[in-house]
Amino acid sequence: RALIQDRTAYNHIAKFLNSRINRRIKSLGDRNPEKWISLLKGWMLEQGITIVKEKKSVYGTVSYGEAVTILYFRNVLKFLEPEDLRDEIEKDVWELKNLDIKIRSNPIYNVKTLDFRKIYQPGIREECKKAVYMNLQYEAIGTVQGELTIMRIFSEYLQKEYSKIKSCSEIDREVLEEFLIHLSTKDTSHSANSSYVISLRRQLETIGKIYSYERLEHLFINTDIPPEVNAEFRVYSDDEMKRLNAEITQMDVQIARCLLIHQMLGTRISDTLTLRPDCLTRENGQDMIEIYQVKTKRYKKPISKELAKLLQSSIEYTQEKFGDTEYIFVNEKEPDRPMQYMAIKTKVMSMIQEKQLKDDHGELFGFGTHMFRHYYGVKLTEMHLDDWTIARLLGHKRLNNVQHYRKMSNQRMADETREVRQRMSDIIYMSLARWGEEYEQIRQDD
Repeated sequence: RALIQDRTAYNHIAKFLNSRINRRIKSLGDRNPEKWISLLKGWMLEQGITIVKEKKSVYGTVSYGEAVTILYFRNVLKFLEPEDLRDEIEKDVWELKNLDIKIRSNPIYNVKTLDFRKIYQPGIREECKKAVYMNLQYEAIGTVQGELTIMRIFSEYLQKEYSKIKSCSEIDREVLEEFLIHLSTKDTSHSANSSYVISLRRQLETIGKIYSYERLEHLFINTDIPPEVNAEFRVYSDDEMKRLNAEITQMDVQIARCLLIHQMLGTRISDTLTLRPDCLTRENGQDMIEIYQVKTKRYKKPISKELAKLLQSSIEYTQEKFGDTEYIFVNEKEPDRPMQYMAIKTKVMSMIQEKQLKDDHGELFGFGTHMFRHYYGVKLTEMHLDDWTIARLLGHKRLNNVQHYRKMSNQRMADETREVRQRMSDIIYMSLARWGEEYEQIRQDD
């Protein structure tokens, strides 16, 4: 199918290049890329060829992007661009592999570039580059990405509302307050998000230190940071787990193994995807697994014989197909890297869409691997294990996180018994009705 699309795109471009408007053109270098794209779109419209393509995401939402022909031509033009010999940090798109610093990254996410092009003010863009380069030496790439994201949002706001501002040195308290109000009232996922405000503060203060813009180092006050809204602690029901797993087991065998092992371990997905082939051991007749936590450190915990066998099958599958690898679950295109989280999520969401798999509320399943961890944690609380043991099995450093699992377990018990409890209450109230005033007092106390 991809080959047919490429051939169609090639034929369209060939006809376009041979059209009247390009008669005097000798080379693709005779026009800048955006001029070429603009002319191609005009030609396609004249020929009745659509310039947009409908895209349906794995979540079922529909969006529109450029047609295959346009994307194909963009790639051709990009391929023909002369090699950029500037230092990486001078470019507007950084290839992380070309930087002279070690990038702290989570291997299950494939981050290759940092893009500064949507920071529209050239001066702010350069200031931001220096701050990002400095922060990359101390912060994880995910944190730096968050800082870059909020700077893009801030830059777009400045372009619309304060077009005369060209440098961060011109940002004052009034500008910041207006932006924070805009951010908190805008109907987006950024609204009232403390992490975005913290990221903006960190980025601007770093710029202030590098360039000696003293104003930036004292721009924020503590009340600028909105209170963090705790995410809803959700967990699959037993019936939902059965329905979901019935379909997961029909997927690609290694992905199915990965997701089942993930559920049985109760780990974070990053810990599951970075399991090593030598993770299995036996101690005093008990199967044990060693887990390398991306967020904290390595630890061991006991596992069942069934889980050990499933892990061994996964190890043998990878060794047979790819030879010796660092991880059990690998990226098939790059076996030296672990299987990528987004690849798994996309396949599961596609399966949910295809099978029209629905939850207990009749809605299409949402999918988040952390909900498997929640389910595991809730089950541990239902076994009446102490907090220390639960924290150890989940790989938590502190005990305070266990309260979330206990709370969810209590909530589920309340939900599942609500109807019965209500019927019992009604029966009791009927019996008490003849008590008159005492009955009313009991109802009020209840």
